[in-house]
Amino acid sequence: MIRIVTRARLARLEDAARTATEQARQTDVAANEAFGRHVRKLYAVTDRAERAEATTTEVGALLSHAVEELSAAQQELLLKDIKIRRLREELSRGPVEGETLTVLMHHGEPHAVYASRDDAHADTATHGFPADHVWKPCGERPAWLSTWRCEAFIYNAASNGFHRAYPPVPKTLGGAA
Repeated sequence: MIRIVTRARLARLEDAARTATEQARQTDVAANEAFGRHVRKLYAVTDRAERAEATTTEVGALLSHAVEELSAAQQELLLKDIKIRRLREELSRGPVEGETLTVLMHHGEPHAVYASRDDAHADTATHGFPADHVWKPCGERPAWLSTWRCEAFIYNAASNGFHRAYPPVPKTLGGAA
């Protein structure tokens, strides 16, 4: 089949081709701009997601540390609560016949009262007295001559009080006893 193309038809076809090319170019520019916007949005969203992930990790670490501290504090409170209950029970039962207290004396003056001799000895170590000191009985030596001295006191239910375990030897006055 033979087709005869006229100049007018050829001009219309060229014009239609230019129009189609221009439309294709405009569509390509619009598509490139839309792609650029989408890529920028994608980068922004990715950046926010990465920052959120880093923040979540940091908050998770802080929370984990806080939970550990809370657990340790709860354990400490539980131990203190147990100790308080035990001390309240001891306080409510009162002293028992034969129970001993130790008074730590500094140059003959009472310094502190302890439940045991070991506790009194440990306290003298905090005041500069050697921790490995070998304690010996003071005998009849006056208490004021000793820098640190431990005196044991035993509860006597009959008198409702504590008395020295080793009463001092009475002094003779003027040679008479």
